[in-house]
Amino acid sequence: MPASLNEILAELDRLLEIDRFRDYGPNGLQVPGPGEISAVATGVSAQVELFELAAAERVQLLVVHHGLFWGNGFETVDAALKRRLQILFEANIGLAAYHLPLDAHPELGNNALLARGLGAHELSRFAHHEGQPIGILARFAGEGVPIAELCERVRELTGHDTLVFDAGPERVRVLGIVSGAASDLVPEAAAAGADAFLTGEPAERAMALARESQLHYIAAGHYATETFGIRRLGEHLAQRFGVRHAFLDVPNPV
Repeated sequence: MPASLNEILAELDRLLEIDRFRDYGPNGLQVPGPGEISAVATGVSAQVELFELAAAERVQLLVVHHGLFWGNGFETVDAALKRRLQILFEANIGLAAYHLPLDAHPELGNNALLARGLGAHELSRFAHHEGQPIGILARFAGEGVPIAELCERVRELTGHDTLVFDAGPERVRVLGIVSGAASDLVPEAAAAGADAFLTGEPAERAMALARESQLHYIAAGHYATETFGIRRLGEHLAQRFGVRHAFLDVPNPV
């Protein structure tokens, strides 16, 4: 039995507490679609290839982590945006996006899921954005994890090669995690007591920040570190509303 689009959006907005966040773009519905939903797709970034996959899956709603609109929106519709919107309109697919609220969620968020997937047993918060905590401090049991073993766990979990600046202690007891592109949070992670910091996309300055902060820096791919939350969000919708869910993978080496 189809679910109401409004009920699904209300559940997402409630679950992720989107009103708590001042984000880089709008959270929630970005492109309207049908009012009744029997199939939902999820994916990381709004783009043509993802939209074509969603159309082939014959879904009525696509939920992404990186939406179409950022900053103050747009002044004109260029050819690239026209093509993206045209695919959604022709397939009658609604588009919703959830960015920082999904990174930050303590159960369904990218950072929390990374921490648990790496075997951490105790989680706390750090890395505030406009007053709201985004990052996770993941604590490992006992004497911690050797850095080589931690890097191997990251590679296995994300399915992505890692860039590592080895500048911390031999064993990692506390790991700071902020998915995506968060290199500038290295000093904050060190100040919070982290022995290592995990993010996705490295900045040029990351090596110096890691060495000067005396912690290990691990970059495992912006895309690869942000598949976890959006997939889990789709699974939640399938369980909650009885709709079909498909996670659509468009791998990106960055």
